[in-house]
Amino acid sequence: MEYAHPEVLVSTDWVLEHHTDPSLRILEVNEDILLYDTGHIPGAQKIDWQGDLWDPVIREFIQPEELARLFERLGISNDTTIVLYGDKNNWWAAYAFWFFSYNGHPNLKLMNGGRIKWTQENKPLTTAVPHYPQGRYTPGKRDPNLRAFKDEVLAHLEKVKAGKGALVDVRSPAEFSGEKTHMPEYPQEGVLRGGHIPGAQSIPWATTVNPDGTFKSADVLKEIYELKGVTPDKEVIAYCRIAERSSHSWFVLKYLLGFPQVKNYDGSWTEWGNSVGVPIEKGGA
Repeated sequence: MEYAHPEVLVSTDWVLEHHTDPSLRILEVNEDILLYDTGHIPGAQKIDWQGDLWDPVIREFIQPEELARLFERLGISNDTTIVLYGDKNNWWAAYAFWFFSYNGHPNLKLMNGGRIKWTQENKPLTTAVPHYPQGRYTPGKRDPNLRAFKDEVLAHLEKVKAGKGALVDVRSPAEFSGEKTHMPEYPQEGVLRGGHIPGAQSIPWATTVNPDGTFKSADVLKEIYELKGVTPDKEVIAYCRIAERSSHSWFVLKYLLGFPQVKNYDGSWTEWGNSVGVPIEKGGA
């Protein structure tokens, strides 16, 4: 079994070969926004996942017109191919991939293994910051089929009960059970209540990758989800804490396995666990 859309996943060797292509822009998106400055893929530019992609006032993303201006500053036009990579096994690169897809940019690729694999292979790094001619970008149309909001998740619980929908909680088992409210190695902050959304299946994002950060084979990925009843015939919503890890799993489900109906709930547990009146379950998978 091959990946459903292998064209969106590129190897480190492919990036090394194509990184100077004029129709290509490489973007590094890290949790640690200072990491780029210590060395990055030649020609790559930095995206600050919060400073560049989030509205500075309300809990919302920048609008398509603002994204268009960001792309133009980075030398990106509507027909530019964007290659994304980053630290943390590509969590934030996948987050940007999802957000750019949501905003209608069609030419996106993710570098398999991310920054970790690139550096493990001793491929070249530079501290030089590139500059490109300004792009020309017409704002895209947002795709509501890629993003879930809280009220939609609430309604989705009935589909889960009826066997027509699935919820995938990609956080750690300790977060799923309610023992932790954040990843175990992080400060336990940002949410009032622990646990998971009723009916959610615990499928941690890390089960989908190999030790070097690359994705597991399509056969293995298919089995991981099927064992938890997550199949392509169902409407699927993935979530984590703030949507970076669930973007990684969203990418697996939509592009590697070809699920036709899969959304990312970007409000995730920081919204759900702080909301009044929504149902919560505790306990293991």
